[in-house]
Parts: sequence; structure tokens; C-alpha cells
Amino acid sequence: MQDISIFGLELNVIVLVTFPQGTTITAFSNDGDPLDSPDLETADMAIGPNGDTITWTRPQLIEISTNVIPQSDDDLNLTTILDANRIEKGKTSARDVISIVATYPNGMVITLSEGKMVTAPVVQSGTSEGKAKTKRFAFKFGKMVRKNPTGS
Repeated sequence: MQDISIFGLELNVIVLVTFPQGTTITAFSNDGDPLDSPDLETADMAIGPNGDTITWTRPQLIEISTNVIPQSDDDLNLTTILDANRIEKGKTSARDVISIVATYPNGMVITLSEGKMVTAPVVQSGTSEGKAKTKRFAFKFGKMVRKNPTGS
């Protein structure tokens, strides 16, 4: 029987300047996916004007996002990374290079490197119920290594 539970997922975010020792993310929200990654389009095909099949592969960045509990330590740490790297006139950016090591409960480990935070909320939003909205942080990476669990 296959257990596909995600309970116990951890993301270790290593940020070159801001958090060189890394910060572990585990405070995932209940109303957003703890870890999400859109499908990656690695190749395409076409037909030439004389009916010849043409194929090509293309490099793509790997995108992931995580949703964390608002105002949690994990939210505050991710917001610190955002603030350190956000640019504006008269402000210096940390220009951090980010790596994330995702450790799954089944022992699989995915290491993403050569990355940047690309999307994040700048201010805390709220709902009409008076509740702070879940914070979604998105990253893009140039490299990925997957280590499957032992015995897989």
C-alpha cells in the first residue's frame, strides 16, 4: 500500500546573504498548498510546411511556491528575504542567491539551486472575515537534483 501523506514536509531555505545558515519552513497554511510546482514544458513539436515532424527541447526555469501561516516565524523569515532583495530608489538589495532543500516524509529529497524569490506579498492582506490572508511565496531555480527514497 502506498502512503502519499505530505505530513512532515520541510523546506530548508538557504539564502546566500540574508540566511546563509538557512531557515526551515514548516508552518504551512491550511488554505493553500504547502508546496506547489506548475508542470514543466520541456519540449515542443511542430509540423514543417511539407509535413515533416520537427521537435526541439528547451531549457526552462523550475518554479515552486509555498503558502505559510501569516505572522508565523516562517512568514517573518520569508518576508525578511523579500525585504532584503526588493529594490527601490535609495535602497540596496542583498541580491541573494537562494537554494531550497525539500525533505519529504518518505525520505525523498529535492535540492533546488541558483534561485531567486520572484513573487511575494509586500503587505499583510486580510479577509472580510477579519482574518489575515495566507502568504504565498514563489521562487524560480536554474538547477534541481532529486534523491529518491532508499528502496525506490
